[in-house]
Amino acid sequence: METINTQLLVIGAGPGGYVCAIRAAQLGIKTTIVEAERPGGTCLNVGCIPSKAVIHAADEFHKLTSFCAPEGEYAALGISAESASLDLNKTMQWKDSIVDKLSSGVSGLLKKTNVQVLHGEARFRDGKTVNVKGKYIDVLVRCENIVIATGSEPVSISNLPFSEHILSSTTALSLTNVPETLAVIGGGYIGLELGTSFAKLGSRVTVIESAEHILPQYDEQITKPVQDRLSALGVELMTQTKALSYNSTRKTVSVESAQGDTDSIDAEKVLVTVGRRARLDGWGLQELSLTIERGCVSVDEQCQTSMRGVYAIGDVTGEPMLAHRAMAQGDMVARTIAGQTTSWDKQCIPAVCFTDPEIVSVGLMPDDAKNTKNNINMSVFPFKANGRAMTLQRDDGFIRVITQKNTNVILGIQAVGANVSELSAAFSVAIEMGARAEDIAATIHAHPTLSEGLQEACMMALGIGLHI
Repeated sequence: METINTQLLVIGAGPGGYVCAIRAAQLGIKTTIVEAERPGGTCLNVGCIPSKAVIHAADEFHKLTSFCAPEGEYAALGISAESASLDLNKTMQWKDSIVDKLSSGVSGLLKKTNVQVLHGEARFRDGKTVNVKGKYIDVLVRCENIVIATGSEPVSISNLPFSEHILSSTTALSLTNVPETLAVIGGGYIGLELGTSFAKLGSRVTVIESAEHILPQYDEQITKPVQDRLSALGVELMTQTKALSYNSTRKTVSVESAQGDTDSIDAEKVLVTVGRRARLDGWGLQELSLTIERGCVSVDEQCQTSMRGVYAIGDVTGEPMLAHRAMAQGDMVARTIAGQTTSWDKQCIPAVCFTDPEIVSVGLMPDDAKNTKNNINMSVFPFKANGRAMTLQRDDGFIRVITQKNTNVILGIQAVGANVSELSAAFSVAIEMGARAEDIAATIHAHPTLSEGLQEACMMALGIGLHI
């Protein structure tokens, strides 16, 4: 068996893994990365990127169908059209072309920085030795440092195993026909993003959620505009309800409410989105002495595991399972291995739900802020008072700023509204730089833009609001 020696071995070429490998190579470290599939991981290949492509296509198709409705939301604009049609197979081909381009781009970046890429499955022999087997290779890699970036995978339900009719988020993004009826099990962000898209593409969608309301990680003030929009799109929400079984002959899902009532829901397809779990199987975890907590690899503030020279980044380390968190961790670990003094000192990690309307959360949520025993203020500026939102016909939603009393330091910012994902960077910068409400209020914001809502909310926190 051929033996390869390297300074750093990265297992997994997802967002965290490839960023770590590229940065390490840039810093002069001899780096090897192992990936069984295409570079880019779940996010690029079957997650973030393809889902956003489908969301965009669904939005555009929904606009066209709205143009065709004489009493639709675009009638007031004087816009009408005769008909609209959809070829979902072509939509998926377009989506795949974007994925291919980005994945090829990652491959090019790895090649440009002289990262050695091994296409195969990695399996630990010990903390310094990994066997990599693939279609064309079977090698032993000896390394000084290892980064585990194996990512996560969809969680299945025992009584609703994945099949032709019961889909994961991955298989849902490969459909070539729009199902007439779709049941979404789980009202979290993945289920609602995809469920909303298929509703806009023409499916009759039912969302089944066991909690009291959708997106249970957020408060109801934030989720209400999303719930209202789902209702307008004809999506049925069944909260405090559990899915029991699926009848493939009748194409129905049996459900039970918290009160014990049962019902059957029509569902040509079922989309199960009850969460994701760290991918711990298949790479030889049993050969290592890693600390596993709550089903994830435990790491310190430098992403060091319980074994010296073995690091872990991204989804395999648990929540929040976000690509940009993995990227930041990968960059930090590469710098640490290169001898730079680094640690995880991030004040916030922005989270975005690409629902309709979108949700952004940065820093502390209201309940979290109260639990810190800080005396806080909450200031909310509604988009109904924002000129740009009105011209976009999307004045549903608001921006909410949480500040500490006496100091006016911004502790958290949340927003719900059309296209608010593009405000996430401004929100994050404000918190990372320790901004006060006075800093944002005194910054000139372009008019007319949605971002003015942040300035207005900060003015309100100071008791000097102008437009409400």
